[in-house]
Amino acid sequence: MPQRRIGFVLTAVGTPLSLAGAAMYVLPGPGLPFLAMGLAALTTGLVVLAVTRRA
Repeated sequence: MPQRRIGFVLTAVGTPLSLAGAAMYVLPGPGLPFLAMGLAALTTGLVVLAVTRRA
C-alpha cells in the first residue's frame, strides 16, 4: 500500500473520530479518548501526506 494512500486513509478516519470526540463532550459518552485517537490519526495522516507530496 503506497504511503500516500495510507495518509488519505488516516485523514479520512481521523476526521470523523475527532468530530465524534468533540460532540461527546456535550453528549453522553467518552469524549476524550475519541478526540485523542482522532487527532492522532488526523495529524499523522496529514504529516504523511505532506512528506509524500514533498518527495
